[in-house]
Amino acid sequence: MITCLEDQLRRDEGCRGSAYQDNRGFWTIGIGTCIDARVNCGLTNDEIELLFNNRVALAKSSLESQFPWVAALDPVRLGVLENLTFQMGVHGVAEFKQMLAALQQGDFAAAAAALLDSALAKTQAPSRAQRLALCLTSGQWQ
Repeated sequence: MITCLEDQLRRDEGCRGSAYQDNRGFWTIGIGTCIDARVNCGLTNDEIELLFNNRVALAKSSLESQFPWVAALDPVRLGVLENLTFQMGVHGVAEFKQMLAALQQGDFAAAAAALLDSALAKTQAPSRAQRLALCLTSGQWQ
C-alpha cells in the first residue's frame, strides 16, 4: 500500500544493495541513488560518513560476535582486528588462524609475524599489513 513519497520511491526505484546500472545506464546504488561521475553524481560527504560509520559498527559487531574473546584486547590490538574486518569481513579474518590464536594467547610478536606471513602482507596490501603488524607488537596506533 502506497501512503507516502517514500513508499512511491521504494516501489518506483527498487532497492539494491550493490551497484547496478539504471535503465539509462548510469551507476546507481540503494534506492535510486545515482553515483555515476559521468553525470556529476556521487555521494555527499554526509552520506559517505554515514556509510563509513555504519560499516565500522558492522565490522566491530561481527568481529565481537564471531570472536567474543576479542573484548579482552586493548583498544589498539582490537583496532587491528576491526581494521582487517572492515577490509575483508569477519570470514576473511577467520582465515588468519595463527594470528588469532597468538592474539588470544597474548603473544603479540607471533600475531604480527603471522600477519606478515599472509597474502595480505606479501601482495595485497603490504603497507597496511606492515602498519598493522607494528600496532600488534607495539600496542601503539600507527
